[in-house]
This record gives sequence, C-alpha cells and structure tokens, in this order.
Amino acid sequence: MTLYLCPGVHPPSLSERLCQVLGLTQVLILPTSTHPPYSPLHVFDFARQQGLDELCFLAFSAGVVGAMGAAWMWQQQGGRVKAIIALDGWGVPHLGEVPLHRLSHDLRTDQQSGWLGVGGDRFYADPPVAHLELWAYPERARGLWLAESGLRQYTDAATFMRAMLRRYGELD
Repeated sequence: MTLYLCPGVHPPSLSERLCQVLGLTQVLILPTSTHPPYSPLHVFDFARQQGLDELCFLAFSAGVVGAMGAAWMWQQQGGRVKAIIALDGWGVPHLGEVPLHRLSHDLRTDQQSGWLGVGGDRFYADPPVAHLELWAYPERARGLWLAESGLRQYTDAATFMRAMLRRYGELD
C-alpha cells in the first residue's frame, strides 16, 4: 500500500465516502484528530511510522499543504513519491520534481493555481461546485480534464482521480 490520503479539516465520514466512490480499499488515511493535515511534519511523521518506502498522495484543501511539504521531506530522506493528486490546494506551490495533478472546484481556482505550478494533467469543475463537494461528491463534479498533451475532455472529478490513481498503480 502506498496511497496516502491527506484530508482537510472536515468530518472523517466524507473521506470514507470518497474512498467508497473511488473504490479504494487499501489506503492509509491521516488521522486528523491527532495529526493536523496542514502540518507537513505531522503528515511526514505519520507516514514514517507506517514503515513505507514510497507514497502516492491524494490530498484535499489543508491536506495539500501537509502533503506537499511531507512529499518534499520524504524525498530528502531518500523515499520515493509517485505523485500528488491535489484537490483545491489553494496557494500551495509545487515543490520538487514530484508529478502533480491539481483538481479545482472552479475555473478561477484552476487559473490561480497555475501560477504556483500546474504539474501534469489537471481538472476543474464546470459548472463550479462548492469547495467541500469536490472531495465529498467527486462523481457530481462535472468539468474539464486538461491533459498535459493539450487534449480536453468533459468528465467528472471521480473519473479523473481514478485515471490518475491507475496511472500510478494505486487502483486496478
């Protein structure tokens, strides 16, 4: 298992729902009741305690802050990071050489995130959805998948996430 969920500050039931929607069965979830998701050190320490060698981050909101910093630290310690799939990571710059895929709840957030490093394929909801809906109900968030190659496809956030997870060997 290398998939590491870094939720935001919200009820754990929403992360459990996301796992069900995406069909995730083997996943490490940061316990936000004891580890603040916005703290790279806490995110890093929890992963280290699990004895893992490589990680693939799926992070939301405040969890993107923790995941991005933890990924950088993980690499500095000799670990491998497959990718970061970041949902609504406003204001979080792309650190290092880790493949990054951003999902945004609207076009404006997607455009603003571009200044901080777009990474690879990305997705934005169109029409816009509420911030928390992107995590809790990704199958309802319809929008554009913008491939690194320049191709554009209308789909939903759940389909986009499943494709990225398959790309990195985290989903059958």
